[in-house]
Amino acid sequence: MTSLISREVGKKIRSIRKYKGISVEELGKIIYKSKATVSKYETGDIAMDIDTLYAIALALNVQVEQLLYSEPIKPSPLLENMPNTFFKNSNRFYSYFYDGRINKLIRCVVDIFPQTQDAGYKTMLYMNVRDFDQYWQCENSYAGHTEHYDTLTTLILTNQATPLEKLTINILASFLESEQKWGLMSGVSFRPFMPIALKMLFSRCPLTENQELINELKISRDDIRRMKMYNMFAIT
Repeated sequence: MTSLISREVGKKIRSIRKYKGISVEELGKIIYKSKATVSKYETGDIAMDIDTLYAIALALNVQVEQLLYSEPIKPSPLLENMPNTFFKNSNRFYSYFYDGRINKLIRCVVDIFPQTQDAGYKTMLYMNVRDFDQYWQCENSYAGHTEHYDTLTTLILTNQATPLEKLTINILASFLESEQKWGLMSGVSFRPFMPIALKMLFSRCPLTENQELINELKISRDDIRRMKMYNMFAIT
């Protein structure tokens, strides 16, 4: 009997493979498996071993965690010890920012995993997501970790396709109970190539994408006033 986990992992492998333009036969050659075997991995008819899972992740140029199955918006007992209320008991977040270069709302998904890495929790960010049901099909994906402090949460991430591009996202007062939190994302833009900083809204569930949300994400008069006062871009 095909297990739910095998089916879901296989579905992710198939989705990412097709999104990257890799055929079943090509993937099979890379991991030294037959086309039929890879097809059965993707349908969940065969449960793959750990070595094969890592080989597939390497072939698709993704983190192995991106292939694992996890239920969205579901409290995770493994995260109960997180000190920050906004992040406690949650492992998936939805974030938004407004890209003035293309005049478009950009939606993102953040997955925070229970295991620790470096000084914090291993983290994936998927940027410019088309569909939340298949959020791994995105323009850019970033891997890194999240660090929690008493008054600040920091995400430190690196673009998986272009390691030159690194992001830092700071979220203030994440210890306070809230369904949404503002963050400041800083990094490098490639269109054109330059350092940037922008405000980013985080939520525990998808938000209604309307003009009101866009207006919140755009730089406001109050933001400009604060920038003139401090001579820096600040999010509170």
